[in-house]
Amino acid sequence: MVKRSKRYQKAAEAAPKAALSLKEAVDALQAMPKAAFDETVELSFRLNVDPKQSTQMVRGTVRLPNGSGKKVRVIVFTENPEAALAAGADKAGFEDLIKEVSEGFLDFDVAISTTSAMKEVRKVARVLGPKGLMPNPKSGTVTDDVAAAIKEVKAGRVEFKMDKTSNMSVVVGKRSFAADKLAENAKVVLDSVVAARPEVIKGKFINSIAISSTMSPSVKIALSEVAVAQ
Repeated sequence: MVKRSKRYQKAAEAAPKAALSLKEAVDALQAMPKAAFDETVELSFRLNVDPKQSTQMVRGTVRLPNGSGKKVRVIVFTENPEAALAAGADKAGFEDLIKEVSEGFLDFDVAISTTSAMKEVRKVARVLGPKGLMPNPKSGTVTDDVAAAIKEVKAGRVEFKMDKTSNMSVVVGKRSFAADKLAENAKVVLDSVVAARPEVIKGKFINSIAISSTMSPSVKIALSEVAVAQ
């Protein structure tokens, strides 16, 4: 059993037991004692889908209107690394960068690739895939408009993808954000997840939603926030 800190236990005792509106849930989270660092805030979803069925996969990207609060490290696989670096990439290259990654370099948050570079980038799929870092057209990270992709990622675009147990967590900001900014980001994420509903799902899509920060207990969000699409 995990031993919780006194701060966590105090927060858990004060945490609402009933599901709240999005605004109320964010306010409840922000009222909890904070850790000594700026915690990341996430929305967690329990989805009513079968993760074994490829037609029921849930994934997508969303641009947070108030940013994620995180400094995003971006690498770009491209035959023109100078242009990518000028556009804001933290590191760029082609065969040399692929070699670095194959040897264990993973000090980045997002990998972008040009379309033509992908043939070679696939050689490191076994390295990037398990870490969720493999460039993918569906997430906008395989593109020939590298500058636009870098700008979006740096500005607060986050990717979401359901795991093998039908759960999904999506970053919506930091504890240092004002409550209204967090709620605005969270609303955009809710809408994006609802829009990513697989066509084959005809009944209930989302079983539960909660919001939490790195060191806090979770606060349940009422499904009425997405009831129109349920």
